[in-house]
Amino acid sequence: MYVMTTATAPVSVPAPLWARRAAHAIALCALPSGLWRVAMASGVYVGYSEQVLRDVFAIPGWGIAYVVGLSVLSEAAALFPLLLVSDRWRPLRPRTLARLAWTASAVLVLAALWQVVVAFTVESRTYMTSGTAHTVWAFVFAPLFAIPALMTAVTWSYAKRQRAHGRAVSERCLTSPVR
Repeated sequence: MYVMTTATAPVSVPAPLWARRAAHAIALCALPSGLWRVAMASGVYVGYSEQVLRDVFAIPGWGIAYVVGLSVLSEAAALFPLLLVSDRWRPLRPRTLARLAWTASAVLVLAALWQVVVAFTVESRTYMTSGTAHTVWAFVFAPLFAIPALMTAVTWSYAKRQRAHGRAVSERCLTSPVR
């Protein structure tokens, strides 16, 4: 009979440097748009007139909580990939985390594609008061389009490492004699 002992348990493979950098880049890609939204909620001029802020975004009012909450939620979600490259704390089992990551990657890719389709097919209304404000808005939100590709790469790396780790554990269990 063969069992795995603690002394023979393989250490999980650490995330490659590129995957760690990509996971950190995801958090950084979400930051500019979040800061832009917080500035908008704080009353800083971001290109919208006071009437548009009041009528369209309900700022001041409940729109502040919505916009700030959206920023916090977006940044918290952008930190999720760090779980895939860290060996410190895992709130879920590796397979569950991998499934959740693949689901998040698919949703992000579909959302990005949907945004591109909407941008090119639907006459979008812009409430911006100037071309400069619209350009700043575009630069602030452009990094969000990198997130689906980065998330998919980090997820692929995590899944690959988990498969390798699972095979190593299985091989050790089959070859380690009972002591």
